[in-house]
Amino acid sequence: MHSTSIYEIDGYLRIAHPDDPKRAILKPRLVEMLYEYIKYAHPADPKIPEFQEKIALLRKKPSTRISYAEMTEIIKQKQIAKYKEDLRMGNFGSVQGGAAKQNSGAASFTGSESLATLDAKEQEEFTTLMASSPKEHKDKTVKILNSLFDNDPNSKESIVMIENKSDCDMIVRIVGAGDANYSVPVAAHSDNSIVVLKGDYLFTSKLCGAQYAAQKSVKQAIMVSLSMPTK
Repeated sequence: MHSTSIYEIDGYLRIAHPDDPKRAILKPRLVEMLYEYIKYAHPADPKIPEFQEKIALLRKKPSTRISYAEMTEIIKQKQIAKYKEDLRMGNFGSVQGGAAKQNSGAASFTGSESLATLDAKEQEEFTTLMASSPKEHKDKTVKILNSLFDNDPNSKESIVMIENKSDCDMIVRIVGAGDANYSVPVAAHSDNSIVVLKGDYLFTSKLCGAQYAAQKSVKQAIMVSLSMPTK
């Protein structure tokens, strides 16, 4: 209970009885310690993917349905067409709620009704992240298009597309080493894209009340698709 060793606490949780009351204390402590290590670790530290995977396993619930797939050429062309149309039509109207947060993705509201599963604080953050000025929206669109067309394997950045197939708005948090952290708002039955530094990341979100957590190495353009949680 007084240990400050990640491996010692992790080892205890692996063999402890599921009803052991110490789990309620040690599990969140271990997650906090893992996050703390990743925050100050060197980006090339080989322990980062291992610790991100540990966090994902500790946070994951069986009610969360997730799927991973590399962005196919069809999806890529669809995104290129979408963002080209944005630039052509000048679809850069701002959304009420304030300025967009730095390093965040921005997308237009779909106008469809979504389930109110975010708490008040998260809803305020979601609204702020979704808001963008015409210039911010245009700059982000150009950056995403450049990333979609960029086939240079030596590029330091890559695009992540997040597809939300659920009835709930959500914020996907992409946490890497150091300051490589991104918060991406994705409206219900919509998608959003963001350009991130290549590296190892922990993806987390709350989707219709269910926790989503997974470790992913972003080395090239990828797509993360999330669906409605099973009952």
